[in-house]
Amino acid sequence: MTRKVLLVDDDAAVRDALAQTLELNDLEAVTAASFVVAKDHITPQFDGVIVSDMRMPGRDGFHLLEYAHGIDEELPVILLTGEGDIPMAVRAMGHGAFGFLEKPCAAADLLAVLQRAMKTRALVLENRRLKVQLERGDPAARMLFGTSPQSDELRAKVRSVAPTGAEVLVTGAPGSGISKVAEVVHLMSQLGHGPFVKRPSAGLSADSFDELCSAGAGGSVFLDEVSALPETTQYAILDRLERGAGTRVIAGSTANLADLVEAGSFNPGLFYRLDVMRVRIPSLSERPGDIPELYRQYVGQAAEQAGIAVPDISPEHLAALMAQDWPGNTRSLMSAAMRFVLGMPEESGEVAELGLAEQLAQVERSLLIAALGRQNGRAAAAAQALKLPRKTFYDKLTRYGIRPEDYRR
Repeated sequence: MTRKVLLVDDDAAVRDALAQTLELNDLEAVTAASFVVAKDHITPQFDGVIVSDMRMPGRDGFHLLEYAHGIDEELPVILLTGEGDIPMAVRAMGHGAFGFLEKPCAAADLLAVLQRAMKTRALVLENRRLKVQLERGDPAARMLFGTSPQSDELRAKVRSVAPTGAEVLVTGAPGSGISKVAEVVHLMSQLGHGPFVKRPSAGLSADSFDELCSAGAGGSVFLDEVSALPETTQYAILDRLERGAGTRVIAGSTANLADLVEAGSFNPGLFYRLDVMRVRIPSLSERPGDIPELYRQYVGQAAEQAGIAVPDISPEHLAALMAQDWPGNTRSLMSAAMRFVLGMPEESGEVAELGLAEQLAQVERSLLIAALGRQNGRAAAAAQALKLPRKTFYDKLTRYGIRPEDYRR
């Protein structure tokens, strides 16, 4: 949610007092003494809200409201009025002002109005962002959230493999969203207009696979947890793929198929056929910086489903979320968001109250894992990326029980 407030008042004492009030409440105050100065800050990219005095030399608050809405008609403008300015303020409300407060206003009243304005602004900007993505026809940006380098790499990988038409293997930890990534691959392919047929692999027979291919003709078939395919079906699917299955096959696996091939429990020919195009989903522990955005998205979705207002999420709550391991990945983060929206108590160990030392340790552990993930499990390269001596790096891995081989793709 935006934290920026443009304060416009020609009275320096009032302006400074308001700025101090905002800064004491973790808001970013940008000040201007006149309309002329303020308008330089009001651009199409301005993502905050405006608080302006009604009466100022030259152009007043009403002129500022008109100018701001000429740039962005949904930009919230809150007006501060003297006793004699109330009729003018009411007229401004009719022209789209978000609200007005009579001077001198109590800090609590100002902050309450600002919170509502900032929530409104955040929703407007998010809706615009999603609309732009939808208009661009980019399901990867629309459906795969996250701003970390790992998320950027995931979206880039999906965009590169989707148009090829070849089989794709999507891998990741349990709860990481394998099915969603598979669907995005389908939507971004030339077959995206066709059906997307999903089926668990456990117990799937060769005849059932043929039926799936018929149902998915002109589209894609997604085999979830492909490691669970019966042995005879593995050979049958490989044969169908080599002869042409008539549909695109996307496979998903939380298991390491290469290990299963080595152990003799998965058909090597099928593995190599599926592994031509692989998309690996990074776990949340590798990209803790994505947790705040993902959580806000899930909280918004949960609130919409429940038909209630989106609750405030404190910085302390987000910090506690980032300090967790999240072995259940995005699936467990979604569950936490739903419980938060419904006011249900957190599960044991989730969003725990941690001391500073514990929080720092959790963050350090997340950074180590993220570095290993980026370097494909190569410990020496990860240590160099973090600018740590190798011995120090390995000591930290031992302390946190991290094995580099777990992050090799």
